[in-house]
Amino acid sequence: MKLGSLRDGSLDGMPVVVSHDLSMAVSARVVVATWQLALEHWLDTRPALEALYTGLNDGTVDGAFTLWDRVFESPMPRAYQFLDGSAYLNHAELVRKARGAEMPQSFLSDPMMYQGLSDRFLGPTDDIVAAEEAWGIDFEAEIGVIVDDVPMGVSAADAGEHIRLVMLLNDVSLRNLIPGEVAKSFGFIHGKPPSAFAPVAVTPESLGPLWDGGKLHGPVVVAHNSTRFGQPDAGKDMNFDFPALIAHAAKTRPLAAGTIIGSGTVSNRDPDAGSCCIAERRMIETINDGAPATPFMAYGDRVQIEMFDADGQSIFGEIDQWVRPA
Repeated sequence: MKLGSLRDGSLDGMPVVVSHDLSMAVSARVVVATWQLALEHWLDTRPALEALYTGLNDGTVDGAFTLWDRVFESPMPRAYQFLDGSAYLNHAELVRKARGAEMPQSFLSDPMMYQGLSDRFLGPTDDIVAAEEAWGIDFEAEIGVIVDDVPMGVSAADAGEHIRLVMLLNDVSLRNLIPGEVAKSFGFIHGKPPSAFAPVAVTPESLGPLWDGGKLHGPVVVAHNSTRFGQPDAGKDMNFDFPALIAHAAKTRPLAAGTIIGSGTVSNRDPDAGSCCIAERRMIETINDGAPATPFMAYGDRVQIEMFDADGQSIFGEIDQWVRPA
């Protein structure tokens, strides 16, 4: 089942069920007013939503419409909570190697995670807006999941049962603002503006063999200014799967339905896979050549992020964003 939100002037958008090939949709408001409400009552709302999805794909549902002229919000235009991890330790290792530091042993057993902005997300084609290019504008292609109510102290063995939807996202970062914030030892604010999500969220069951219960397998295809930048496999070199990330997040608090958990930048050890963010490429350049050569994004730059199934069908739709000045 694929779910999205169309821009209609409201804060939560119009919830729609989207066809498997992303060409058609039908309003979900006959079932539920918002996706937040659906997630809070998932066991009750899911059967009716699945009936809409089945009818949409076999052409028997009433009220279906094409999507060619519609504007998507992120599937959840806003959420109570967005917790972003760093599940790919190759990325963390490169950060430290580039500055001549060793990676702490605790990173091998305890995931890194921060609480990001969640009161408003960017739509998949919304511009990335920054007041200054000098802030170091960067993209980060990641996988995310949405959970239902998660009890405090849930084990990793049980946490996977709470994953309801899987998404693709661009965690926008302002790299040159982050070091000053990290130095204060109090978390990110300025360095993490709104993130963007691909048009649709997908139930784990609809991902078939690409979803193994804790990881999504397959290349994340990233293009910068229409040139291939990376295509690392999201299922490879992921040291902490989503159940582990959820358990970490819920160690001292319950997680409300609708909470989004991000994987952190997808990163493979194979250099031929490329990168999912500019910062990682700059780290590799520093390690190999002594200094970074690839600049961060400038006004007028474009980033595209997408994943495809075995048949070449887009799974989540495309993130396609341009950078512009505030």
